[in-house]
Amino acid sequence: MSWNLFSKEMRRNALSLMIWMIVITVLISVTMSAYPEFLKNQSKVIAMMSLFPKGLLQFKGVSNISDLLSVLGFYSVNNVIYMMVLGSVFAIVLSSNILLKEEYEKTAEYLLTRPISRSEIFISKIAVLLLNIILINLVATLAGYISLEVFKNEPYSIRSFLILSTYTLLLNLLFGAIGLFISTLVKRAKPITSFSIGLVLIFYFIFTISKIAESVSRIGYLSPFKYANMDAINPNYTLDLWHLIYFIGCSSMLVFLSYRLYIRKDIYT
Repeated sequence: MSWNLFSKEMRRNALSLMIWMIVITVLISVTMSAYPEFLKNQSKVIAMMSLFPKGLLQFKGVSNISDLLSVLGFYSVNNVIYMMVLGSVFAIVLSSNILLKEEYEKTAEYLLTRPISRSEIFISKIAVLLLNIILINLVATLAGYISLEVFKNEPYSIRSFLILSTYTLLLNLLFGAIGLFISTLVKRAKPITSFSIGLVLIFYFIFTISKIAESVSRIGYLSPFKYANMDAINPNYTLDLWHLIYFIGCSSMLVFLSYRLYIRKDIYT
């Protein structure tokens, strides 16, 4: 690993990371600030929401309207979607460009002529990707915890909150690995940001459609979102072993394949 390259990449992505942190923190804080008002008018809100089609509520992530009465249930429905979708967008955009940008910015020749191997380049950039995803998740988790503590009306399970945050981190890491893998398959040196964002949204759309229509529920297994359990208010809520294996196994495999492809890839200079 090259510490010079690592520090350079961290500085290079610092502004973007900061903006994403601020946006997600604001979204979480503003949404949770509506919880006390929601409780005051719960009968009216629930009556209004009961008029909505069940499919529309499930698309929003609401399986049971009563779940919204719990501060953790309100958080998981309204805020986890910010981190699970926006966090995954952040991860895949960063990962899909962290190797590829040296080619389309015409800096690959300079980098590759330095006394540093491709393995060192790959490992250094993977470290940057991993640290960025962990940092944005830590900030979001801290913002979520503070919001829950400030606006709670009754005790909630901190253990369930941390499990929910772990699922979010695992999901973001998987999309980071997906973006990295896709970038090593690209033959022409050009940004793939739009494609990467579209991929996250497609996977989320597949997941929501599988929840709305029972007849197509099985297609949900094609989406990584399916394996991130959001039912935080369930008394039996825990980290499922097979889902854990899925996230870690898929992420590790994609990173390994990305490494093998990058080592052998023709780099455009």
